[in-house]
Amino acid sequence: MTLKTREIYSPSFDAQRRKNNKIKFLIFHYTGMKNEKEAIKRLSKIQSGVGTNYFIKRSGEIVIMVPDSYTAWHAGISRWEKYKFLNKHSIGVEISNPGHRFGYLSFPKKQINSLIKLSRILIKKYKIKKKYILGHSDVAPDRKMDPGEKFPWKILYKNEIGIWHNLKNVKLSSIRKKTTSIKEVNLFMKNLSKFGYPRKSIIVKNKRKYKKLLVKAFQRRFRAELIDGKIDQECLLILNDLLSKKA
Repeated sequence: MTLKTREIYSPSFDAQRRKNNKIKFLIFHYTGMKNEKEAIKRLSKIQSGVGTNYFIKRSGEIVIMVPDSYTAWHAGISRWEKYKFLNKHSIGVEISNPGHRFGYLSFPKKQINSLIKLSRILIKKYKIKKKYILGHSDVAPDRKMDPGEKFPWKILYKNEIGIWHNLKNVKLSSIRKKTTSIKEVNLFMKNLSKFGYPRKSIIVKNKRKYKKLLVKAFQRRFRAELIDGKIDQECLLILNDLLSKKA
């Protein structure tokens, strides 16, 4: 499979080349800027200190900003499982969208089709596991919300990108908001860590506040219908199903 791309290089990357086997993760972001022009300008500006390997426009056009063999500065303070500061282990993909600050939009079909094509190539080339295809809010739940609740994770899963649950909507909606015991809450938090989410935050010192942010990150990814930071029976069921297929 070949892709039609163009190049607009970003200076925000590590100068030392990395080996292919160091690349373990594929991390999706939204730009969170008012428009594409501003987003590309920021990513290609040396003073910003923010870069990405790929940028996908709303039209579906793919822009290469940092070649795969170099570490782009896209994930910042981040964790997943045993990995910390994921830039050096990941490829970052910025997807043009104004985000929550500037009128969060749905992702156009052309844009997602390009993302699917690009992801398939990268997954095959670097042997990236499904469990390591993540959103920025997964690896930095204490400070990020992207790519957000409108990001079509389920569609990506149907195209063999990332993981998703196979639970029926009727079943899930019937147990939404149903309360959980203290024991179930504790088990859920333990399983979140087992799934990969960072147990502790370097940034947020208040444990209760971080716990809510962590649950919201999970909901934003896997239960977008209600993002309230509360652990209900639906959250429990979804996480249990995900753990059963994580590989």
